[in-house]
Amino acid sequence: MPEMGDVRTHLAEIDEQGYTIVEAAIDPATIDDLVVDLERLEAAYAISPSPNSFEGHQTIRIYNLLAYGPRYEAIPVHPTILPVVEGVLDRGCLVSSLSSISILPGEVAQPIHADDQLIPLPKPHVPTVCNTMWALTDFTEANGATRLIPGSHRADGNPVYGAEFDSIAAEMSRGSVLIWNGSLWHGGGANTTDARRVGIAMNYCAGWVRQQENQQLGLPAEIVAGFEPRLRELVGYAVYNGLIGHINKRSPTDILDAIEGRAIGGPNATLWDKI
Repeated sequence: MPEMGDVRTHLAEIDEQGYTIVEAAIDPATIDDLVVDLERLEAAYAISPSPNSFEGHQTIRIYNLLAYGPRYEAIPVHPTILPVVEGVLDRGCLVSSLSSISILPGEVAQPIHADDQLIPLPKPHVPTVCNTMWALTDFTEANGATRLIPGSHRADGNPVYGAEFDSIAAEMSRGSVLIWNGSLWHGGGANTTDARRVGIAMNYCAGWVRQQENQQLGLPAEIVAGFEPRLRELVGYAVYNGLIGHINKRSPTDILDAIEGRAIGGPNATLWDKI
């Protein structure tokens, strides 16, 4: 577990400038394993760049990673990163999305944006989103390190899409993690090198905000039943502040307890008679 002083330091940086970087958070063996598996998934599912400027014409994105095996289950509950996220949001926070982002050579800079700009709340407002980027390669200004506008999380609006802004590159070494307030203006950088910039975007939202990826339908319940208790909560099988998300005044974890250790009977099977 991280020292509370370290967590407070990172939270102070996020409060002041909108972001912080946790150095050497991920061990090299884990990085190597993730990189190899992402390459496997890209080949197995013939994943190619999306045809739009936001996702990138030269960027490979693999979504819903929790559905692809146990190696990804350790990411949302990372003992050094999650306490910082909980400090920005609270312990009732949720996994909003878990995906990989590989910026290929020749990619141009992503338009500057805020991750919470689709949420219809006047700005500035309390944090609703806290996102993280895991560096699986070195992040440099040349290879597409995330561009940031420090302090913009306090702005009273959102950036104009496609407009030019003065920004800095969040350069960090392989194994580091960038954490930022979802109101911070930012975007992926341009890759002018001959190698990929590979990262994992582990994104969280407040427990009262709808998740970006629908975790309850995107992840089969029999998979979630095998998650550790904290990860079950993070993907939405919990009740926020004793009320939000209940099922007949019971926790959604009761569904998982009813099926743990057995497979669901089929695509149309119901669990309602099990709780």
